[in-house]
Amino acid sequence: MSGSITMYGADWCGDCTRAKALLDREGVAYTYVDVEHDEAARDRAIEIAGRQNIPVIVFDDGTHLVEPSNPELLAKVRG
Repeated sequence: MSGSITMYGADWCGDCTRAKALLDREGVAYTYVDVEHDEAARDRAIEIAGRQNIPVIVFDDGTHLVEPSNPELLAKVRG
């Protein structure tokens, strides 16, 4: 998948670490936004997801995934 991907997460979040590692292994470029240190980003992630779970991964096609499993995230980025 090409284009712009934004991942909202936090360094203490195991699911965020796992998702970042998968994106890195797949060679997928993304922007990481740390919601722990950015209140506006935290609010934006909650607005997108409709809940307080992370990671929230937003894709250039307007879709998003919240706490995706590895198979879910792979399916999306490999499209």
